[in-house]
Amino acid sequence: MNTEQAIEQAITPLELTQRLADFPPPTLIDVRRAEAFERDPKVIPDAQKRAPESVAEWAAQIDAWRPVVVYCVRGHEVGCDAARALRERGFDARHLAGGLEAWRASGGPVVQYTEPTRWVTRARPKIDRIACPWLVRRFIDPAAQFFYVPASEVRGYASTHGATPYDIADVPYGHDGDRCSFDAFIRIHRIADEPLDRLATIVRAADTSAVALAEQAPGLLALSQGLSALFADDHAMLRAGMMMYDALYLWCRAQVKARVRTAA
Repeated sequence: MNTEQAIEQAITPLELTQRLADFPPPTLIDVRRAEAFERDPKVIPDAQKRAPESVAEWAAQIDAWRPVVVYCVRGHEVGCDAARALRERGFDARHLAGGLEAWRASGGPVVQYTEPTRWVTRARPKIDRIACPWLVRRFIDPAAQFFYVPASEVRGYASTHGATPYDIADVPYGHDGDRCSFDAFIRIHRIADEPLDRLATIVRAADTSAVALAEQAPGLLALSQGLSALFADDHAMLRAGMMMYDALYLWCRAQVKARVRTAA
């Protein structure tokens, strides 16, 4: 790759800051080699950590429809090579110009890296068990890992694998009265976001058979049942469902903006 190509396929720290403020944000991936990461285990907020030598393995796990930004230490061959490998697989991928050093020099924040959170629930999800992973990955932990197991095994799996159970009886992240697990995540993590509140009403209406709460609920119910029929693999269903909820959230955000403009 020549210098001009590298510049064209890079993103500046300022551009990255602007894109991270949008929705959905780009998938942000730290691809520093292990030795560099061990010397400096701090990352850009919401970055996932992936090994640069195993792009072929983890590329299948990230959202194919979202732009991807990768960064290494200084924005040289490690980041450039990872971004190119992703582009060869069809991703809209860029590397961060100047890498983590340039991000820091521009005043960009960094945080201590923590291992991804782990969550487990019943197999064959429909609404809550797809909507909740979407909420976690978009608002709480972009790298969160989700597991689907038979209902009788959820608590045991959680105990032995260090995972948090959700959408089962008698757990914090479960139903409470007329509220569903999606509501529990918003309440427990104190997420204040009006479009998300609007989406929560739709999810609750579809998930608790209270479709009169939101006119969009029958449509969400139909799509969710259709996804279940399309995918025998729960994780493949989740990957498809992530795009569905991205789209629905953007619709909710547009509705809120339109209401604000009308009120003004």
